[in-house]
Amino acid sequence: MANENLKGLKVAILITDGFEQVEMTEPRKALDQAGAETRIVSPKGDRVRAWNFTDWGDEFPVDVALDQAQSQDFDALLLPGGVINPDSLRIQAKAIAFIKSFFDAGKPVASICHGPWTIIETGAARGRRIAAWPSLKTDLRNAGAEWVDREVVVDGNLVTSRMPDDIPAFNREMIKLFSHAGHAQPV
Repeated sequence: MANENLKGLKVAILITDGFEQVEMTEPRKALDQAGAETRIVSPKGDRVRAWNFTDWGDEFPVDVALDQAQSQDFDALLLPGGVINPDSLRIQAKAIAFIKSFFDAGKPVASICHGPWTIIETGAARGRRIAAWPSLKTDLRNAGAEWVDREVVVDGNLVTSRMPDDIPAFNREMIKLFSHAGHAQPV
């Protein structure tokens, strides 16, 4: 994936405390290796703290405060999961408006695990096939989406996966989808 086909692409990573560490760090590493410019966007202050499977993980610097973030400054969006992170973000109007603006503009979005909880709040889940953590199955169905038990699903401008074990497939399809966006160089 280090072929730099995403050179010039700006990717927002929307997170708050409690995101699953590997669901941010591994996709971010793949994006960076492909030449993308990734920025952590958060409603938190200077730092956000990860959840690392069973306990608190590392802290990461926030690049852009959510209050200052504008989707027009980015070409694509990454929504990591974890239980705490999307559950907190989905009740924050500014976070949902930020996510919705990517869908409204037709920009690509990648979401893994519990991340689709935030997509449900935007209304963008309706009519889509979405892979997510199994406990989201009913939530997605109630939102008008089809929950799919597959390691990765691409539905238009949205790529989703179920869990950390799916990250290699998620990264592959995310890079492919994002390569068609904004300022990315053609594949």
